[in-house]
Amino acid sequence: MKARSILLVEDNPQDEMLILRVLKKINLANEVDVVRDGQQAVDYLFGEGEFVARAGTELPAVVLLDIGLPRLSGLEVLARLRADPRTRLLPVVILTSSDEHKDRLKSYERGANSFVRKPLAFAEFAETVARLGVYWLATNEPPPKR
Repeated sequence: MKARSILLVEDNPQDEMLILRVLKKINLANEVDVVRDGQQAVDYLFGEGEFVARAGTELPAVVLLDIGLPRLSGLEVLARLRADPRTRLLPVVILTSSDEHKDRLKSYERGANSFVRKPLAFAEFAETVARLGVYWLATNEPPPKR
């Protein structure tokens, strides 16, 4: 059985590199696909635009979604995912530098499964990402396929 993938939606190259390094280090053997803006995330998940070849393919196990993205914000992406029956139950973790109360509130109002603030310290950030990976890929039971 193929390991379930992760979709990382992150526009900060340093954060992307760190997240990928940590996920590789914890050996969950999952593929991590990366897109760098909100429109790419929507296109990837719905198999449109530059990702038309993905149409009809399995959704990732979890989406790690930043809020402050170019083209479409993470909150706009989240709203689109929750509005479509194909992605309504897809686990989405908001992984952001934002410490704004309003961002956390809006994330949950729009259907986020989790809101995680990126710690500033490298070691703490690495530990947070490792815990996310283990939880969402090894511990969490995904929604049943329809």
